Amino acid sequence: MSKPSSTWVPAILWLTDVLALELSLGLAVLVREVLSGLWPHSLTWNDYALLGLILAAFPLGYLFWALYPGYGIHPVERMRRTFLITVLLFALMAVVFAILPATRALVGLVLIAGMFAVLLVPLLNALARELLIRASWWGYPVVILGAGLIGSMVARALQQERYLGMVPVAFLDDDPNKQHRLIEGVPVIGGLDRAEQVSELGVKEAIVAISSIGRAELKKLVHRLPFLHVTVVPDLGEPTIDWFAVRSLGRIHGLAVRKNLLLPRNRAMKWWMDRLLGWPLFVFSLPLIWLLALWIRLVSPGSPYFTQTREGLAGRPINILKLRTMYPDAGQRLERHLSENPEAKAEWERSFKLKRDPRILPGVGFFLRKTSLDELPQLYNVVRGEMSLVGPRPFPAYHLEHFSPEFRELRHSVLPGITGFWQVLARSDSDLKLQEELDTYYIRNWSPWLDVYLLFRTVMAVLGSKGAY
Repeated sequence: MSKPSSTWVPAILWLTDVLALELSLGLAVLVREVLSGLWPHSLTWNDYALLGLILAAFPLGYLFWALYPGYGIHPVERMRRTFLITVLLFALMAVVFAILPATRALVGLVLIAGMFAVLLVPLLNALARELLIRASWWGYPVVILGAGLIGSMVARALQQERYLGMVPVAFLDDDPNKQHRLIEGVPVIGGLDRAEQVSELGVKEAIVAISSIGRAELKKLVHRLPFLHVTVVPDLGEPTIDWFAVRSLGRIHGLAVRKNLLLPRNRAMKWWMDRLLGWPLFVFSLPLIWLLALWIRLVSPGSPYFTQTREGLAGRPINILKLRTMYPDAGQRLERHLSENPEAKAEWERSFKLKRDPRILPGVGFFLRKTSLDELPQLYNVVRGEMSLVGPRPFPAYHLEHFSPEFRELRHSVLPGITGFWQVLARSDSDLKLQEELDTYYIRNWSPWLDVYLLFRTVMAVLGSKGAY
C-alpha cells in the first residue's frame, strides 16, 4: 500500500547543495580572474581549498532548519529559509575573515560567492527535487481519514503540490458505500479501525478530514490515533485555498485571515521588486520581441502588436500590449465557430478559452500561445507602473462581468500582473471559480518569496508548455 521515501533523499539534497555552493565559489573565482587588474591581493590554491572546505560544511545550517529532506514545507517557505540561512552563513564568514588578518584578502571573494549562492542553491535544489519526484523517490506516505468532500480536496491538493512530499496512499472511512473505491486515484481501504494496521505498515502521518464528526468525537479520535503526526483539516463550509495563520488568544486559538497585499509596506516592497526586476527584463527581452514580431509579419499582414483595454488598479482602464497571435478578423471567426459548435460554445462560456481556437495564426500563433511569449511586451506596462510582474491577470470586461462584485473590488485594490497564481497552477485549464479562488489566495497571502516562487514556476510552466493554449 505505501511506498517509503528513499533513505538517500537527504544525502542527495545535501550533495546538491554542496555542488551549488562549490559552483558559486568557482564562478566567484572566475569573476575575480576577469577583474584581476582591480584586485589588489593575490590568492593561492590553499586559500581556495580553505573556502571550499568551509562551504562544504554550510549544509549543516540547512540541516538545522529541517531542510533535509524538508517534507511538508511549502516551497515558498523552503525558499525563504534557504535564502536567509545562506545570507547569514556567508555574512558570518565574511565578518570572521575581515577580523582575522590572515584571511582578510578573502572577504571580497566570499561576498561574490554569496551572491551566486543565493541564486544557485535554491535553483539546483529545486531541480534535484523535480528529478526525485519524477523518479518516485520524493515524499513519504500519509493516510487521509475521511473520504468525503474535504478528504478528496486534501488528496487533490497534495497531488498538485508534489513538492510538499506528502503522498496520500490510502483513505479510511467508516461509510461502507465509500470503501473499496478510488477517490482522486487513492483507494479507500476500510474503516477508521484499520488505523493501527496502517501505522504498522510504516505510515507515520494522518490527516483528519471528516466534516460530520463532532468536537468531542474528534478529540477522542485524535488522542487514540497511533500516528506520529496528526493534522486536522477543519470544515469551513466551502472549499477554500486561503492560508490561515493560527493565532493564540490566551488559552484558545483562532484562525487569522491574512490580507498581506493591502498593507502599505508590502505594496512598497512589491513596487521596488517590479522596478529592480522589470527594467532589466524589459531591456533584455527587446531583441526577442522584435524577432517574434518579424515572424508574425511574415505570416500575417498588419501590425504584429495587439492592444486591448482592460481594468487596472482601482478599476482604471489600461491598454495592455501583446504580440498578435490571431487573425485580423478574429472576432468574426470566433462568432462563426461558436454558432456552429455547441461544445465549443460551452467551453468558451466556462473559461473564455478554447483548446481548438480558429482565431489563432498557424505556426507563430500556436507557438506564442503555448509558450506565453505573446505576453512579453507587457513588460512595458510594468516599467510604466500600470502592471506588476506578478499579480491577478488583467481580464477583458466580458470576462470580469462573470466574477462576483466582492472579488472585482478585491482585484481593483492591487496592480494586475503579467503572471499570477492561477497561471502557474492551472494555466488555461481552469474555470472562473478556480481563477477567483487562486487570485484571492495570492492577494491575501502575498510575500516577496511567493512572487519569486511564482516567477520561477512560470518559467518552468512556460518551458513545459503545460496547460497553455
